Amino acid sequence: MPPQSPAELSIGIDFGTSNTVVAIAGPDGPAEAIVFDHHGTALQVYVTALCFWDERHGASRRTLVEGGPWAVDQFLDGRSAHRFIQSFKTFAASASFQETRIFRERYRFEDLLAAFLRTLTRHASRSLDLSTGKIVIGRPVRFAGNKPDEQLAMERYRAAFSRLGVQDASYVYEPVGAAFFYACQLDRDATVLVADFGGGTSDFSILRFTRSGGQVRAEPLGQAGIGIAGDAFDYRIVDHVVSPRLGKGGRYRSLDKVLTIPNHYYANFARWNQLAMMKGSGDLKELHALVRVALAPEPLRKFIDIIEYDLGFALYRAVSSAKLALSMQPEVEFRFEGEGVEIAATITRKEFESWIAGDIARLATTLDEALETAAVAAGDIDRIFLTGGTSFVPAVQRLFVDRFGAERITSADQFESIALGLALIGQSPDSKRWSVRH
Repeated sequence: MPPQSPAELSIGIDFGTSNTVVAIAGPDGPAEAIVFDHHGTALQVYVTALCFWDERHGASRRTLVEGGPWAVDQFLDGRSAHRFIQSFKTFAASASFQETRIFRERYRFEDLLAAFLRTLTRHASRSLDLSTGKIVIGRPVRFAGNKPDEQLAMERYRAAFSRLGVQDASYVYEPVGAAFFYACQLDRDATVLVADFGGGTSDFSILRFTRSGGQVRAEPLGQAGIGIAGDAFDYRIVDHVVSPRLGKGGRYRSLDKVLTIPNHYYANFARWNQLAMMKGSGDLKELHALVRVALAPEPLRKFIDIIEYDLGFALYRAVSSAKLALSMQPEVEFRFEGEGVEIAATITRKEFESWIAGDIARLATTLDEALETAAVAAGDIDRIFLTGGTSFVPAVQRLFVDRFGAERITSADQFESIALGLALIGQSPDSKRWSVRH
């Protein structure tokens, strides 16, 4: 991109549950994703993760923080006491999440997000000043959680971004950003459905794109979203394969009664955002107490080891790898090892699809809601653009092929599409009309 003044630039920020992408566009050039030089490797995707660690300087101590792949490096290095946090976007709309304690400090959601953004701007390969230019930030159609509080989430977003100098940002639905990026490649008018499958939410947007005078114009027709996506599919694997080998369904003795180990420990364990917090909550202390009265204590000890030795990220990688493999082959050998904990199992695609059948049904219902709000029938959609890794799950693919036919569907494993579209929206003459009003 040729040199341009900061005021002319637009910056698109796709803050995702698993990964974050930032793109820049100017009036005279296409949008480009910001690159992060990680030990000589140019990355356009910044892992949405934080690692806090304690460091001593003489008699004093201080807490340091890293984000993205550098957070993963610090976590894997493991030479200092640390807290590794991932998927924290899932807390954005949760009124029950007020704060978490990290060493001696309390962190609210906006504290975590601001800390993450500071690491991102520090590691960007080019100066990333969020106090100038047009800032366009993506947001889900529906935030994750059972009872998401949209107003609370947006208040937290604004509070975090304001700490980096952002004062007048536009907040645009994430699938709209992907749709705009895709529409810029169209050579004719079209009604487009974009299905964006992230880590925490799946969002559907329907827009009518027209070309006039060399510019792309769009009319948003309808949208819908649901808090089901990649992390929910991971949850099913953990719940059916991992948790039963860590004591789920086991029993313990309380006075003269034999009771089942409470399931809420395993519900938290199977959610990546909750697992990241278990070490600092009361769950760990309670699990230690249960070991002493469990009829079969060894599985519970393994459960505790995963939490105490911070094996959650390694488990996340193993589960995600299994899920990806099941998109390409009928069965996979799942294997997880760490600190003496070993879990091995064969998972078939048929089993996996039976576990996620309810999730697929809810995705189908949400897709119907998007069509209904847009007042269009499936036959009126010219093109369907699927984005995000979960869009390659065969059961998800079948949902769209059965509804629209394979010939109208385009899939792209392009993490950058939302951020690129957001940056391009910032350069459009009517950019503010894309912003979600609150």
